[in-house]
Amino acid sequence: MKDNLNNDSPDIDPADMSYDDRKAFFDSLLTIYGRKPVLEALQSREVKPYRLHLADSNRSADIIDKVTSLAKNRHVEILFHSKRDLSQISKNSKQDQGIALDIQAPGYQPLYQLDAQQQGDLILLDRVTNPQNLGMIIRSVAASPALGLVLPTKGCANIDPLVIKASAGTALKCRIYFCSTTTSATDLLAQQGRKIYGLSSHSAMEISQIAGQTGCVFVLGNETNGLTPEVARACDDQIKIPLANDIESLNVSVAAALVAFRSVF
Repeated sequence: MKDNLNNDSPDIDPADMSYDDRKAFFDSLLTIYGRKPVLEALQSREVKPYRLHLADSNRSADIIDKVTSLAKNRHVEILFHSKRDLSQISKNSKQDQGIALDIQAPGYQPLYQLDAQQQGDLILLDRVTNPQNLGMIIRSVAASPALGLVLPTKGCANIDPLVIKASAGTALKCRIYFCSTTTSATDLLAQQGRKIYGLSSHSAMEISQIAGQTGCVFVLGNETNGLTPEVARACDDQIKIPLANDIESLNVSVAAALVAFRSVF
């Protein structure tokens, strides 16, 4: 059910777009959930909210009133849903607290939109499931000279309030290219002529040996198991970050930071 509370036209009206532009617009939306995260997003002028979703079973509460008031003031479309339908939007019925918000993230876009001529390193993840690690990876990539982060929608943690918090808000600023799977990304990026390196502590080649190469793709694997065999086979080669004192591996977020800033050192 729609509550047409907006008196002003929104900055962007998808109805006026071509099919391709409309698809790209909706692909670039992120959905966050939970009463406090949604309230903070609506209070931030850096966040561009698009659509607010509320459960029609929500009981009256000060925070709901504040959220609704802010949404009205910012000309955000408000929709009411059954709790079941809302859970389909939030993808987390246990923690959405009857509220979700679609926000525009300019840096969030499908990988197929990446221009093959764009230079810079890319960080590609393979089954990185810990939200804290993903948030810290996003923060490092956002602050680095790297072109961006490639995030599969299957097998990796989703961008949710936990990830946004761990990223210190940079998840809404970082260039994040999403794709379906890690191997679909390696296929597309290989077609663009990019060299793909998997991070592995067992490799004989060190990252310093490719210091002169630009526009590389670095694939970082699961926190416990590393790269899956399928993804490892899709890489052109494997490299390692040399470690001292018999340390076998680094946390994936630390490894991502070192790789993202490799051109600086």
